[in-house]
Amino acid sequence: MKQIIAMGGGGFSMEPDNPLLDQYILKQSGKVKPKICFLATASGDSQDYIARFYQFFEQQSCLPSHFSLFSPSTRDIESLLLAQDIIYVGGGNTKNLLALWKEWGVDKILKKAWEQGIVLAGISAGSICWFEEGVTDSFGDGLAPLSCLGLLQGSNCPHYDGEANRRPSYHRLIATQQIQSGYAADDGVAIHFIEQEVHAIVSSRPHAKAYHVVYEREVTERELVTNYLGSQLNDKTSQ
Repeated sequence: MKQIIAMGGGGFSMEPDNPLLDQYILKQSGKVKPKICFLATASGDSQDYIARFYQFFEQQSCLPSHFSLFSPSTRDIESLLLAQDIIYVGGGNTKNLLALWKEWGVDKILKKAWEQGIVLAGISAGSICWFEEGVTDSFGDGLAPLSCLGLLQGSNCPHYDGEANRRPSYHRLIATQQIQSGYAADDGVAIHFIEQEVHAIVSSRPHAKAYHVVYEREVTERELVTNYLGSQLNDKTSQ
């Protein structure tokens, strides 16, 4: 089963005291203690970012690790990544992420991982990267379209409510056909794909949403049903 969980924002790096999205990701492996590997390439393998990953996931029922392209622990990247249950990609500069992955062959390995049923997940750059196209600030001067891995069809826009320019820029790029129609996610929202279909949309924040944004003579935005994970937690504790 091919699974990708694309987060608009949230997780351990943005919500260190809110474990809901990351715990959801761990559950999707179907393992009691899944092996989860963090790729912080988009941040230049920030040691602080990697430390925060371990700080959170070492408290969970899982076996956390990371792989750095700046300080590689092995030449056999394929064997290392294909031995994981979950591969979690952090945020940062998406353009640099994709360039480095292509140079090292990680892009092809991740496609194999997806085809073999390893859960792929990520936030921001780690969300955009899985789609055909994404809206990125990688160029440092406004928001722009970027061609990505293409495992998921269409485009993606994270931080939809978290950054003032995201929504209008995404609409403009779709309206001018600089980017395909696609999915946008507020901070705190994860869109869970199985194959090419949306399987579930979950959130760590009560009012955060995801949207399908399409161009049909004009840009239309359809709010998608989003399940707040906190309400499920409250239901269980009140029983």
